[in-house]
Amino acid sequence: MSAEQNYTIKQDGEYEVVIQKSKFIAHFKRVTSEDEAQAFIQAIKKAHWNANHNCSSYIIGERNEFQKANDDGEPSGTAGLPMLEVLRKRELKDTVVVVTRYFGGIKLGGGGLIRAYGGTVSEGLDAVGIVERIPMQRLTLTVDYGWIGKVENELRQSSYLLDDIVYADTVTFHISVPVEETEAAMAWLVDLTNGQGGLETQDQRIIERDFVR
Repeated sequence: MSAEQNYTIKQDGEYEVVIQKSKFIAHFKRVTSEDEAQAFIQAIKKAHWNANHNCSSYIIGERNEFQKANDDGEPSGTAGLPMLEVLRKRELKDTVVVVTRYFGGIKLGGGGLIRAYGGTVSEGLDAVGIVERIPMQRLTLTVDYGWIGKVENELRQSSYLLDDIVYADTVTFHISVPVEETEAAMAWLVDLTNGQGGLETQDQRIIERDFVR
């Protein structure tokens, strides 16, 4: 996982729309490898074997190393690529989408297909939701019991996350802060306790929060 915040779909899901009598069904899934993406694409093709087309696209990797678009029989550049462009525009990672089309008898033309496939994915993303993934640094602050009230109160009023409080011979606060704010947060905690607390860095984790355009 990159140390930079990024976006992905909130959940796997489907979205269906009818355009000029053709049924378009967008299937979304989070993936972490091309193998997972291809397995999902094949599973959708198997489930919708009688559809006219099962077009697909995906973006995977910290730096979007793996990107692929497939028109699955539609005119070149009218399906997979417009779908991929929507994923790029939304800055999504680790996401695969397959759009199944059941032809309704009315030809859409190149421009119509581009709008239909791209629009189905865009509307589908609004339906399944997008989350922002934020890398967080875990910290532990250990203090004597006399500091509990002040430290807990200040932490709860801050923008940092108070994950847990462990009571033993001393009190340990488990805190998560945005990675890029680690140094500032540690300086603030030292100042808060007049340097009398035991402060340590732990591992990193990713939190997700709903992203609204």
